[in-house]
Amino acid sequence: MLRPPMAPRPALVYSLMAVVAVVWGSTWLVIKQGLETMPPLLGAGLRFVVAGALMACVAPWLVKREGGGRPPLGVMLAHCLCQFVLNFALVYYTETVLPSGLVSVLWSVFPLLVALTGHFVTKTELLVGRQWAGMVVALVGIVALFATDIASISPRAVTMGLLLLLGPLSVTYSTALMKLRAGGSSSILLNRDAMALGGVLLLALSFVFERGQPVRFTGTAVASVLYLAVFGSVLTFGIYVWLLRTVPAYRLSLVSYVIPAIAIWLGATFGNEPVRATTLAGTGLVIAGVALALRKSTPPVAEPEAAGSKSG
Repeated sequence: MLRPPMAPRPALVYSLMAVVAVVWGSTWLVIKQGLETMPPLLGAGLRFVVAGALMACVAPWLVKREGGGRPPLGVMLAHCLCQFVLNFALVYYTETVLPSGLVSVLWSVFPLLVALTGHFVTKTELLVGRQWAGMVVALVGIVALFATDIASISPRAVTMGLLLLLGPLSVTYSTALMKLRAGGSSSILLNRDAMALGGVLLLALSFVFERGQPVRFTGTAVASVLYLAVFGSVLTFGIYVWLLRTVPAYRLSLVSYVIPAIAIWLGATFGNEPVRATTLAGTGLVIAGVALALRKSTPPVAEPEAAGSKSG
């Protein structure tokens, strides 16, 4: 009989959340650097094929220690298509036009969507007035960034920014599905299968849509794929999904408002990305809105156990 997952100690939870935040905060710039010599779908596909292969090697050892059964096929497919195919195709594609830091800030609406799902769909966490105010503050920040920084790049950049928002929306759906239907499932098996299949599908899409585009496997490109596969995928997704089996989704999604600050700083410091007063103001509003919206005031309704997901 499989043992139910035990709640990890708070110190371990926050330490692992810090690791996830720092690594995912760096992945946005690493993606941008890899795209200098690789098309987006190819870069994303190689990342998750490598990550899936690594997960296949370590899965037998990790599953014995984690516990949990094989996830339902429908949940794995949703995780694959929503998280690894649609979401990352959009992230990589939009970073060909938008600065990596801004892409990270726009993606940080994810915890707001998780909170709205908890209120309207799963009804595990009803929002109160202060949290609704946070939603409005974050929305004002997003609109301000579109009207200033993104609009100043090009009209195409505005379209790309709007397309990007479909990424966190799709991941919100798969996360809610996992919370509801994958209770007791192995996060290791879920990630292994979804990553590997997602990588294959992304490479297939690359073959169809990116055929003939120039590709150079420079040292930077190879290092980008390996860093994103090992640290940005296997390590962090494993940590995140394992924690989400025992930690409420709203708490774990708090890393989402630390990641943009890290990404903005790294993009400006190492990627020569512009950081204007409007960038800081808009980002500050988004982060403040997310923090306010996720601040707890009443005990949550009990959530079902499951595995979940994130981006970076």
